[in-house]
Amino acid sequence: MCGRYTLLADELEILRSFDLEQNNINGFEQSYNIAPGQKVLAIIHDGKKKRAGFLRWGLVPSWAKDEKVGYKMINARSETAHEKPSFKKLMAQKRCLIIADSFFEWQKTKEGKQPKRIQLADRKLFAFAGLWDRWEQEEKELFTCTILTKEANPFMQDIHHRMPIILPKEKETEWILPQKEEPAAMHTFLENIDIDNLNAYDVSTYVNTAKNNDATCIAPLA
Repeated sequence: MCGRYTLLADELEILRSFDLEQNNINGFEQSYNIAPGQKVLAIIHDGKKKRAGFLRWGLVPSWAKDEKVGYKMINARSETAHEKPSFKKLMAQKRCLIIADSFFEWQKTKEGKQPKRIQLADRKLFAFAGLWDRWEQEEKELFTCTILTKEANPFMQDIHHRMPIILPKEKETEWILPQKEEPAAMHTFLENIDIDNLNAYDVSTYVNTAKNNDATCIAPLA
């Protein structure tokens, strides 16, 4: 499960980190509390170069009758994405990077669910493995995405049984190369990825409300 994350890096830092040739990212804003239904920063490869832009978080497949399905498709299970009708074609040719610098997960405790902020120990910016699609109906056009998830690794198991797939730096471009691939091959690609250099700390339940978007969301609990 991945239902909230942050992106606090500045625009230039993102362009440099992901080797983007463009000079800016139109509409870019930092966020302490990115939530489903919002526009999220993503990177695709157009066949010539990598491009950064915005997708709405919550996949609406091209064949969907109603865009509301997106609210149920913020995540996709990597174990079955190569087989499911909603994701199979996207695994073959519509893969993206979703840019973040931490994510939130809620740990079950005796007192209730405790939100935690989770980061990489060795680098600030990273990319979730994502899928995207274009939907059009009655002159309305949407570009949407979902974040791929996997079973929790040993670090995450005490927090939650699922986790988003974070790509190693050297695998990011390979994930979004534009040539069509067999969905099963991309499934194998993801199976061989693991990130274990994570750290986490408790934050306030202030982050539970999506409209809250300031430094309080990431402030460590005393």
